[in-house]
Amino acid sequence: MNGTSTMMDFLEEPLPGVGTYEDFNTIDWVREKSRDRDRHREITNRSKESTWALLHSVSDAFSGWLLMLLIGLLAGSLAGLIDISAHWMTDLKEGVCLAGFWFNHEHCCWKSNTTFTDRDKCPEWKSWSQLILGHGEGAFAYILNYLMYVIWALMFSLLAVLLVKGFAPYACGSGIPEIKTILSGFIIRGYLGKWTLVIKTITLVLAVSSGLSLGKEGPLVHVACCCGNILCHLFTKYRKNEAKRREVLSAAAAAGVSVAFGAPIGGVLFSLEEVSYYFPLKTLWRSFFAALVAAFTLRSINPFGNSRLVLFYVEFHMPWHLLELVPFILLGIFGGLWGAFFIRSNIAWCRRRKTTRLGKYPVLEVIVVTAITAILAFPNEYTRMSTSELISELFNDCGILDSSKLCEYVNDFNSTKGDDLPDRAAGPGVYTAMWQLALALIMKVFITIFTFGMKVPSGLFIPSMAVGAIAGRLLGVAVEQLAFYHHDWAIFSGWCSPGADCITPGLYAMVGAAACLGGVTRMTVSLVVIMFELTGGLEYIVPLMAAAMTSKWVADAIGREGIYDAHIRLNGYPFLEAKEEFSHKTRAMDVMRPRKSDPPLTVITQDTMTVEDVETIVTSTTYSGYPVVVSRASQRLVGFVLRRDLIISIENARKKQDGIVSTSIICFTDYCPPLPPSSPSVLKLRSILDLSPFTVTDETPMEIVVDIFRKLGLRQCLVTHNGKLLGIITKKDVLKHIAQMANQDPDSILFN
Repeated sequence: MNGTSTMMDFLEEPLPGVGTYEDFNTIDWVREKSRDRDRHREITNRSKESTWALLHSVSDAFSGWLLMLLIGLLAGSLAGLIDISAHWMTDLKEGVCLAGFWFNHEHCCWKSNTTFTDRDKCPEWKSWSQLILGHGEGAFAYILNYLMYVIWALMFSLLAVLLVKGFAPYACGSGIPEIKTILSGFIIRGYLGKWTLVIKTITLVLAVSSGLSLGKEGPLVHVACCCGNILCHLFTKYRKNEAKRREVLSAAAAAGVSVAFGAPIGGVLFSLEEVSYYFPLKTLWRSFFAALVAAFTLRSINPFGNSRLVLFYVEFHMPWHLLELVPFILLGIFGGLWGAFFIRSNIAWCRRRKTTRLGKYPVLEVIVVTAITAILAFPNEYTRMSTSELISELFNDCGILDSSKLCEYVNDFNSTKGDDLPDRAAGPGVYTAMWQLALALIMKVFITIFTFGMKVPSGLFIPSMAVGAIAGRLLGVAVEQLAFYHHDWAIFSGWCSPGADCITPGLYAMVGAAACLGGVTRMTVSLVVIMFELTGGLEYIVPLMAAAMTSKWVADAIGREGIYDAHIRLNGYPFLEAKEEFSHKTRAMDVMRPRKSDPPLTVITQDTMTVEDVETIVTSTTYSGYPVVVSRASQRLVGFVLRRDLIISIENARKKQDGIVSTSIICFTDYCPPLPPSSPSVLKLRSILDLSPFTVTDETPMEIVVDIFRKLGLRQCLVTHNGKLLGIITKKDVLKHIAQMANQDPDSILFN
């Protein structure tokens, strides 16, 4: 038997695993998109052959919309479950409903006959002191309620951290930095898996209920993306193509923001502006559909929630004045300063957590932070209540029936028209509330730094908004009182006459919330749209935009990175930021490997190496792939083969193809050179060879190379000179070079 007759193309039929990627590696966007085009072309051609093939083509076309429907339904259902459970368990720290222990405080008192002002003191709801001691007054009752509050908080947080540590370590944190990295093409197996979804859903309820300074909004994006990833396995074209799967995950992220805030449009814009790497037009419409389905599903299954389709409904009775842009911009400056301070402090704390013994005791850290938070929170009613409830109260415009301390003004209803109340002198309740809010602001500013990044699910949207809302309400009341006592000043005389309702402190709280959230995340357009959908206040877009842009400019002047980008860099993920410009005058030859002092580039020849030679190369190196050349002498490039494909192909050939031994020649071409009759079978692996790898010359400017990596989603490109292979540039090399040019630590990039 001669060599030619014994040759076989072992990969005429694709092997399981070939074309897939190893954990903590980047996908090849070009290859994935090419595969999808080939698949779509084949389905289109077959649809002309039979009715069954035509039906298959139609079902393939509509499978994306069906998947969006399923994601919206599942994400909305889980968000409703989380919302209901968190409300009930948060109230459980303060008491229990006698009419049914499963009712939260608000629902327990719905059927009560108490007056409007005493609606929170219905007889059906009992505090722990009333339940245990029979009365709720006195020092001992206060101490007992205090103790029960702290014990419940510690129980909830302990259970959350133990579940995360024991069953799903990926369920901790916000999840947005990792999702942003995954959407850029990185593989983190298990991060969007079933166990992560189950544990994140349970522990998110526990973490929010414990009273820690965190929110459920960021983790809900992670939950929705888990739903999207799991449901992708029901459809072949999404299960087998990583690029198509990332289109689905972009839509799932939009659905996550939609259920978090009740903001479908803002969710789509958030996905587009903040997390998505590849966002074609069809993904835009599918994202909006998934976000709408998720939002309506949430509102349908949550009977205890607000019946309106907004999270914090506001109804301000007076328009804002142009001169108020000055305090709004001041709030923007505060938001930018807070954002920059928070990012630097939180990253420093997280880095300390990773590099010291502190990181070895995540359970103890969570318990200590929870204990400190609960002990400090209980005496102050504005830190004891849930953060969402606090923000809602701060956004509120005082009306005649409001019994909150924030609305305890010196009453003068002579000029009242309907719900419009004139600016009035602040009463004792307002001054007490101001001191309590000032203390709450200090506590939340510092405690959030240590909370975000712990080994429990923790979002940052609501805590950031709370900081800004408190600062905004404080400033709003200050401007209101200034206008009341000094209405004859030039800045007020033209538009704020005595007895008029000029200043709306709730509007200042809303603008402050947007400013602080923008300072931390660096969101702009999506932030304004989310705030509009959150509150329903269309006429306040200009103040919101002024504050959001100011906070971004101020924060960018101090540090260019938002909180999610900072955590991506902290974790060493290979994320190539599309918004950053590269302006250094370096060339491809300055970045490529091997360098002058390095060993020669590891290559595979097209038809002269044996199975044993290739296996030796694979076992002695850790590279993700290898260039294939005509010969070591010529270094003429033939193509590029992935390490994982090589390993799987050789292992399967040894098991299933007769005559494949260590001395068998591996051939990557259509026609292999003739061999002696006694030679073993040739292993033909042309089908796993990429015959069109992306190449640049050694003189190509690095700014062009960086743009190519960004826009094509490359994982590597080969460097040639006059057609000869010189070296290789990987995504990791590009990121290290960018870090080096920015005077950052290039070794912080851990993955390729």
